[in-house]
Amino acid sequence: MDLPLESIHKNAFRAAEAANCAGEQGKYWEMHDQLFANQKTLDSWSAHAEAVGLDAAQFDACLASGKHVPEIRGDMAQAQRAGVNGTPGFFLAMTEPGSTRVKSLKFLRGAQPFPAFKAEIDRLLEAAAKTPTGNLKD
Repeated sequence: MDLPLESIHKNAFRAAEAANCAGEQGKYWEMHDQLFANQKTLDSWSAHAEAVGLDAAQFDACLASGKHVPEIRGDMAQAQRAGVNGTPGFFLAMTEPGSTRVKSLKFLRGAQPFPAFKAEIDRLLEAAAKTPTGNLKD
């Protein structure tokens, strides 16, 4: 999900658009990394597109169209409803048995080392093992 922090970076939203446009050419993460590595030079989106090997004309047309704006704004609204106000943020979740519904079990705020994830996952698995159905309950 995209959560551009517009309050702290004036180009954050446009960068999210650029990454999504790059994603149309299979290079979302390459553009993501390019933009993060070059945050002080976000004045030429086309130059960044070329740096990651995109078709610049296709990229420019996508960026000019604003086609990813509704999706990004939707991601931002969903994050706000979930209480997420910064990045990174991680939800540990499970699919409910017999359903495609996902239930969030734990939110980890901020950059965390692997052991923090492992400890939470192990705790959740241990709790599930203690229930008769193996399901975690509120």
